[in-house]
Amino acid sequence: MKTIMPIKSVSLAALAAATLFTAPALAQAPGEDNGTIIVTAGKRDEDIRQVALSISAVTGEQLKEMNANSLSDYITRLPGVVFNDYQPGISEVVIRGVAATTYHEQGQTTVGYYLNEVPLVEPGFPIGIPDVDTFDLQRVEVLRGPQGTLFGSSTLGGLVNYVANVADPSKIDAAASGLIGTTKNASRDLNYAAKAMINVPLVQDQLAVRLVALQRYDAGYLDNPGTGVNGANDYRTRGLRGSIVAHLGETTKVTFLSSYQDSKLEDQTYLDLDNPYIRNTPRAEPQKTDYWMNSLRLDQEIGDAATLTVLGSVTKKNNTTVFSYPYAYVTGVTEGADAAYSLGEAEALIRTIEARVASQGDGPFKWLIGTSYMKATKSSIDRIYQGGAAAYIDANPDLFGGYSGAVLAPNDAIYGYISDTTNHDFGIFGEVSFKPVETVEITVGGRYYDTKNSAKITNAAGTLAPGSFTPVSSSFGMTQKEDGFTPKVTLAFRPSDKLMVYGTFSRGFRVGGPNPNAAILEGIPTSYESDEVDNYEVGVKASLLNDRLLLDLTGFHLDWKNIQARLFSDAPYYYSYVTNAGGADIDGVEFSGTIRVNRMVSFSSNVTYQDARLSEFLPDTFAVGGGYAKGTTLPGSSKWSVANNLKFDLGSVGGAPTFEIAHRYLSKAPVAFGNDAKRGGFNVIDLRASIGLSENLRIMAFANNLFDKFGILNAPFTSQAVPAGSIIRPRTIGLRADWSL
Repeated sequence: MKTIMPIKSVSLAALAAATLFTAPALAQAPGEDNGTIIVTAGKRDEDIRQVALSISAVTGEQLKEMNANSLSDYITRLPGVVFNDYQPGISEVVIRGVAATTYHEQGQTTVGYYLNEVPLVEPGFPIGIPDVDTFDLQRVEVLRGPQGTLFGSSTLGGLVNYVANVADPSKIDAAASGLIGTTKNASRDLNYAAKAMINVPLVQDQLAVRLVALQRYDAGYLDNPGTGVNGANDYRTRGLRGSIVAHLGETTKVTFLSSYQDSKLEDQTYLDLDNPYIRNTPRAEPQKTDYWMNSLRLDQEIGDAATLTVLGSVTKKNNTTVFSYPYAYVTGVTEGADAAYSLGEAEALIRTIEARVASQGDGPFKWLIGTSYMKATKSSIDRIYQGGAAAYIDANPDLFGGYSGAVLAPNDAIYGYISDTTNHDFGIFGEVSFKPVETVEITVGGRYYDTKNSAKITNAAGTLAPGSFTPVSSSFGMTQKEDGFTPKVTLAFRPSDKLMVYGTFSRGFRVGGPNPNAAILEGIPTSYESDEVDNYEVGVKASLLNDRLLLDLTGFHLDWKNIQARLFSDAPYYYSYVTNAGGADIDGVEFSGTIRVNRMVSFSSNVTYQDARLSEFLPDTFAVGGGYAKGTTLPGSSKWSVANNLKFDLGSVGGAPTFEIAHRYLSKAPVAFGNDAKRGGFNVIDLRASIGLSENLRIMAFANNLFDKFGILNAPFTSQAVPAGSIIRPRTIGLRADWSL
């Protein structure tokens, strides 16, 4: 119940040919730890090939072999996944097409993000979506389909769980990685990365500490004639990660994990789509984000029957962003130092605790029960400034109702709002599995949730143009409460350890929130409600030819109800807001596979087809025609995505040369509701060659986007003064070295 207060395409024949030889996600390749990869998707350790769930896992070793540093390097190579690569540090992963924009969801993300099971993203508009650097990660798990039962809100499409290595008391360990490269049109600098890890037992087999440090720099490739800077969008990220593990006897383990990472973008990544590699703004638009997560975890065995896990965390995040506005506000100036710009500053604090008990053993019954609580507070201040606005108002009092510049534009602020929000999320969850016979398993689960969010929005100084102004501040408050239940049912059939067939029904949901711009524009609702997705899927996982051929095939249907649609007001100011409207149906097939042709040659491929469209009319007050018709394709939902990888391993020893060809294709899709621009429609080829110089050192040469394809990732602003969006990174070549003790 609720209480509210020119790019080449791939042919279908080529796709069909690819699927004849292919099969499962990257981490499911034969030969990785004897073909067994343990994941924690069900909040217990399980073999990925036996989990009745659509899941991919990329291991740390595979991330290294792919030359992966950030999400954009690997996440789009998984079935059912795309990446709205826009602003570093807040770009969003989209799974199974569950998205209402290729820009940013103003409400809670449709995908959950976790680091060692700790949530990294707060409810509501996220001030940061940490792109955790891949160095010293054990693996990255990606779950497709709603995960509301075990993980709660913000998992409409699925979730991403980074799993970082923690301290190992059994041995001394160390590793380092370095990279240097160059990107086309990055005229000023080279790309580089330097990363290191050390693991030291303090008490053998009982107590250890692990430390990680890293810095990465990606040279800018966009020129900004407005600021006179070539290669303006330089990006730097750096981080520290530390963990302490203590074994207190044979049955008790305590883990402390601390992770800090910040990012700094010198100028935004969106460009003028009419002039490739050019962005022209009166001033630079820098952005800074950071997060600092601290968690403490207890794992306690309860005899031979069960395991108790208690996990608590505190995460702090910050974001500072500048945007330039080429609009004729108070003074009419659109260029130079007096052009309007916005300064946004936001901070969030997320506190969580979870306790659960899970059965052990392989008997006919398995069970898990737990409870969780999150409190997230967030404060953001967003102001638009224009140089000389106050003086201009004082010099032209008749145009502004006789009000002074100090009243209408204090410190030259012509618009601004302050938003303070608090979210509470309480849940009780559980799953029970039963095998009536050895080959059949039935799993039933659910979560009861009770959420509350409140907000206070204050709008100060609303002057926009002569004759159109708000001389006094306005504010509003809102509170929403909701409780409900998210169910999950799975039936799995395992006639052997080489074959599994399963069917699943699951549900995911997002909480509602406020619309800050409702304080200044009539017609925008003050708040929006929750939305939910029902997921129906069937899947097959098969291991053939003595595990040389692995195949995964999943078919799914998603019913998205009461969509939180991010829309924009009309010209000239394009205020954003969220409204609940319409519904959507998403149907698709995900295929992934790997085949080891012989000792030297292996091939893997992931192919996804999906059809995501509105199932009913979606109203939009500010749109021509009043909204968007049934059958309209959801923003960013490409019908086809393909990722292929061909690897040659030219020897039987660890230092032998390897050569890889990686291909990725994304078909075209609309970038936003009511926007004719398209993203996708490109093929990208990457090359990698590596050789071991010793038992501990390996050198790689790489060429990403070898043929320097121009590919649009999003373009939400084509209806505004300057058509703008972001693109795939131009051709980048370089060398990488990895050393381990």
